[in-house]
Amino acid sequence: MSKSKFHNVVDMDVIGTGRFEARQRPQVRMPNRGTLWLLRKDRRVTLPPIEPQSHASLRPQTSYSAKVRSTRPFSRLRDIIIEKIWSIPGKNTHKGCSSSQPLPQLPRSFHARYGNDVVLRFEVRTEDEAKALSEATSMLYLDIWEATDDWVDIRIAKDVVPSFIGLLPTSLHHAYRPLMHDLARAVYDTYPTLSSDQSPLLSTLITAHGGRTHLGTPQDLFFQDYQPLSVLYPWLRLVASMFPAHAELLTIGQSAEGRDIHALRLGAKSQPGDPHDERHTLLVVGGTHAREWISISTTAYVAYSLATQYGHPHFHAVTKLLDHFDIVFVPVLNPDGYEYTWTTDRLWRKNRQSTSLPFCPGIDLDRSFRFEWDGHGSADNACSDDYAGPAPLIAREAQVLTEWARNETQTNNTTFVSYLDLHSYSQEVLYPYSYTCDIDPPNLEDLEEVALGLAKSFRLTNGHYYAVESACRGSITYQDKGGKVKKTRTRVQPESQGGSALDFFYHDLDVKLAFQIKLRDTGTYGFLLPKSNILPTGEEAYEAVMALGRWLLGNHGIESVDPNSDPVWGVEKTSEVTVEEILGGSGSEIDEYEEKNEGYEDGWDVELRRRRRRR
Repeated sequence: MSKSKFHNVVDMDVIGTGRFEARQRPQVRMPNRGTLWLLRKDRRVTLPPIEPQSHASLRPQTSYSAKVRSTRPFSRLRDIIIEKIWSIPGKNTHKGCSSSQPLPQLPRSFHARYGNDVVLRFEVRTEDEAKALSEATSMLYLDIWEATDDWVDIRIAKDVVPSFIGLLPTSLHHAYRPLMHDLARAVYDTYPTLSSDQSPLLSTLITAHGGRTHLGTPQDLFFQDYQPLSVLYPWLRLVASMFPAHAELLTIGQSAEGRDIHALRLGAKSQPGDPHDERHTLLVVGGTHAREWISISTTAYVAYSLATQYGHPHFHAVTKLLDHFDIVFVPVLNPDGYEYTWTTDRLWRKNRQSTSLPFCPGIDLDRSFRFEWDGHGSADNACSDDYAGPAPLIAREAQVLTEWARNETQTNNTTFVSYLDLHSYSQEVLYPYSYTCDIDPPNLEDLEEVALGLAKSFRLTNGHYYAVESACRGSITYQDKGGKVKKTRTRVQPESQGGSALDFFYHDLDVKLAFQIKLRDTGTYGFLLPKSNILPTGEEAYEAVMALGRWLLGNHGIESVDPNSDPVWGVEKTSEVTVEEILGGSGSEIDEYEEKNEGYEDGWDVELRRRRRRR
């Protein structure tokens, strides 16, 4: 028997049981910034590290950090001391595996749990096909990964495929293709491969104080891997302690299994007794569904970037935004489910709350909110991945978020001006309503304008196209100015959309700019997005949040907006990304529908300029 250990914080025992056992490192409280010696680490054996792909960081931040470090004459001496104390390796001590080296052998538990599964993409063209697919997946309790207007991704056991195909109409018998040939390997590759001598917490602390170590920047370490709760939560405390003037760690409640649900509030703190202390707040939530790891890393990345940039002369826009607005980041709304993906099942979706069926725990948090909850009309079997529970707000974490948000508005003089709900995958910016396609939201034009601005910010950052759609699922008819039917599109989603957090914040809490953003990718890896995507996805989301901030500053009269300017509200157009650059840099993750939407944003630009002139 053998034991494989992936990370300096998490040891994953794969002997026989097919389960991961996560061991918590003793948490250490740091009384001040200078006590580096408190971060001494345990020694653990690890797999040979796999060198990650290079990540592009925020250029102004890198430049600023370099200038700060150059003014510290003792940084080299500090490097030597740190290396002696912690035995931190030099630059060339750990080298990535060469392409000629064989991949690490998969533990037996990965083969046992995932080796017989495959992810299939079905191309769906009609409403009848969508209905048939929905009925067949419900009958067999299959795991629906994602669905858009044109396709549905389904995880299914290989030996069940013939039976499943037999339940479908003949038009779907050959309208599918496999997305992942080795699901077990894809799952395995999402877990950390950092050396035990590399500490993301240590790197964050040293670099934030102008130090230069062989560990690199915090982006190089903390965001080169997905991080478990045992690393993420101490990291949030560390960030809050390093920037007490504008960062505050919150606990909004506890999960069904008693874990804290932490949040990080960023913003210039008002003086006590200030009559103008109303807190206009943006709320960013990740980790609603446990397996969507990229949403958690992205939320943490945006929070860290804003926290470290506030007050620096190179980031005037960040300072202005946080001077006038608070931003609350909830990286993991579903800590129980997230922990379960690290210890037992990487593809778990729901929370871990007990249900009427002891062998089928868990409720889908994004079906549990009170507004237009329709649990009886959706999956009523606790074994279903989209089980909404027997009543609204039965899911503990949904109840916690609801109560905290209401308390903020009723007792803490908070006005939520925007809500961003981060998910994966499919690269979409979705606006209300989610529960129905028959009713348009009252401020539809503003929602469309802001959503297009967010999508354009994503595209201009790294060249990845994000579609803009209503979050509802069903038949949508698009019309031209004269009312003539222009196009009818069937949105395929074999699950109910009632009881969503998006609709709750938009309707019940009157958050005028509420969006659900589905991050990378479009299905090549799905929920198992490679770690090399963490940084670029975070950068894209950062630019989108800053674009939203510029819109809010202009809309509140804090910053003037030129009505004839680009509809992305001043996003700097660096260099337009060409098709050749996308094809050359994205490999197998090339956006599959870039050409299909050619000219889509250009048409919206004209429409948005027309709306602004009309105002």
